Amino acid sequence: MKTERDGDGVLEESSSQEPELYSPASPGPQQEPISTYFEEKVPIPEDDMTKLFSFRKLWAFTGPGFLMSIAYLDPGNIESDLQSGARAGFKLLWVLLGATIIGLLLQRLAARLGVVTGMHLAEVCNRHYPTVPRIILWLMVELAIIGSDMQEVIGCAIALNLLSVGRIPLWAGVLITIIDTFVFLFLDKYGLRKLEAFFGFLITIMALSFGYEYVRVAPDQAEVLKGMFVPYCSGCGPTQLEQAVGIVGAVIMPHNIYLHSALVKSRDINRANKKEVKEANKYYFIESSIALFISFLINVFVVAVFAEAFYGKTNMEVSLQCNETGSAHSELFPANNETLEVDIYKGGVVLGCFFGPAALYIWAIGILAAGQSSTMTGTYSGQFVMEGFLNLRWSRFARVLLTRSIAIFPTLLVAVFQDVQHLTGMNDFLNVLQSMQLPFALIPILTFTSLTSLMNDFANGLVWKIGGGLLILVVCAINMYFVVVYVTALNSTVLRERERVCVCVRLNVHTKIVKPEIFDIVGTGLQSPQGKKY
Repeated sequence: MKTERDGDGVLEESSSQEPELYSPASPGPQQEPISTYFEEKVPIPEDDMTKLFSFRKLWAFTGPGFLMSIAYLDPGNIESDLQSGARAGFKLLWVLLGATIIGLLLQRLAARLGVVTGMHLAEVCNRHYPTVPRIILWLMVELAIIGSDMQEVIGCAIALNLLSVGRIPLWAGVLITIIDTFVFLFLDKYGLRKLEAFFGFLITIMALSFGYEYVRVAPDQAEVLKGMFVPYCSGCGPTQLEQAVGIVGAVIMPHNIYLHSALVKSRDINRANKKEVKEANKYYFIESSIALFISFLINVFVVAVFAEAFYGKTNMEVSLQCNETGSAHSELFPANNETLEVDIYKGGVVLGCFFGPAALYIWAIGILAAGQSSTMTGTYSGQFVMEGFLNLRWSRFARVLLTRSIAIFPTLLVAVFQDVQHLTGMNDFLNVLQSMQLPFALIPILTFTSLTSLMNDFANGLVWKIGGGLLILVVCAINMYFVVVYVTALNSTVLRERERVCVCVRLNVHTKIVKPEIFDIVGTGLQSPQGKKY
């Protein structure tokens, strides 16, 4: 029984019978699961239901969409943005716009599932899939979450290294992310709205940081608008095509579908009331649109900065500029005429060389905010997924400890035994890893939101079924192409290295020890690492 207010303002008791949820495995009505994560639900103000729009209600629904939008601003996306600008200029901004719109439509499906059924996607999968497919699906989603978590750890470690001028080594930055994540994750003990406000604060830091870089570099506004709304890439080759595919792969992330479908459960909605459900869907879509519009602008800031300042630049030009400014990082750029290749670490360095130390430090602050916010939402995703698929009720401490340990171990190994370029290079591999997991989120969300037995009157219509199916097919095809391109490029790199380097064994006459040496066979003659020619 639930107390409701009738049209005359009189409180009355009425049955709050929820829509029945049916599972193929057990055809009876299911009880709605009780969330073990949110200890409170945000009340929705009782404005006049006949009003088309209410800012009070929009404010009450504001929160989940902004947490969801964090995935569009993680370090993997930022690296994709700056590479897009450096490799293709402004020409691929329309791809970023299209990918963001596609992401919004997919997030709409996720939000509707959570609002209408009262269950998030992992819980629905648990009820509708047999054990073996369910476990496989869970493992694939967990793999995507761990891959995303590794990207965020990398971003935080690099940001701390830049901010400390190298005093905090990469491996120490990786370890620091364990501590700060535990601290921030317990902020929701002070209330759900305060937690959402903290995420809003981190998004504001990113907007101000990357917005400062945008104003400092002052890109050509006409070129920005042209790149955004003219779907054409003149003079583009395979490199730009691969970058366009990479943009789609970086923007649309599988675990974000699961996350958003769970976050919308944090509002107090009477699902027995069709008007309330319809209203919730409307306001969640408006809020998600605003959140993704802001994330799109932040991504545009990054693309435009590197397009204006570094498109077409060579390593030689950057190296000379860094030497002139006395940068300690000039050795990062070889003195050759090859096109500049940047990542989130080099991106901060070149900004510092061309626009002063302030540009470098503000860039690092933005990266730190991106990494910290996305690592927190990634942990939330992991808890929702584990609880939904396996019915496990782990403590938050145990969940964070598990996922963070799995993410940190390989990242820490690379940070200790390799350099920063190998660490940032992991981002490409991790984007590929998440691209492979995308079908395991998109196919279930379209399937379940199309089931009338589950969604009742809110099931997808024929247009959404066909359009959504084609959309998901295109997105998955693009991501699989991205995987193929990456694997092909990786094989080519390995073959080139084998051709370039050979291991020759020289008998050391004086010590009678067989000593291996690496010889470069490119150019004239064999040359050892010590510079001796043979």
